[in-house]
Amino acid sequence: MEMTEPVRAAVQSAVLCWLATADADGRPSVSPKEIFAVVGDDIVIAHIASPRSVRNIAGNPQVCLSVLDVFEQRGYRIAGRASVVTPDHDAFPTVVAPLRELAGAAFPIKAVIRVAVQDVERLSAPSLWMYPDVDPAQRRAGVLEAYGVVDAPSPG
Repeated sequence: MEMTEPVRAAVQSAVLCWLATADADGRPSVSPKEIFAVVGDDIVIAHIASPRSVRNIAGNPQVCLSVLDVFEQRGYRIAGRASVVTPDHDAFPTVVAPLRELAGAAFPIKAVIRVAVQDVERLSAPSLWMYPDVDPAQRRAGVLEAYGVVDAPSPG
């Protein structure tokens, strides 16, 4: 699978993603990221406080990113090759622009982690496998209730 419109939409609507890296010795690390965007076929992530992720990418650029809509219990696992784009790089203004729009002045962006997407897989919570016949609206209502969240009214 590749960066299709549903994948782009899922990434763009997610409020948090998880970036998995491994150091040069293969020791894994996973880190939450909250400022990220799609640029072309790449995913860009703000390096605000990600020294371990940046260090791991320098030694091993293979990464995995997970985005999940917790209320729908679905998302994507996105694997790719990461690079770190620093402010002195020609591409920096292009890749940092959508991140600065999201971050505003509240978060200084030190660099940008750019993930060249190589593979995309659907990701589902175990409940979707265990109870495949549950109506999606009932499933969502159950998740909202479990988290104590009230669904926002539809615009319009």
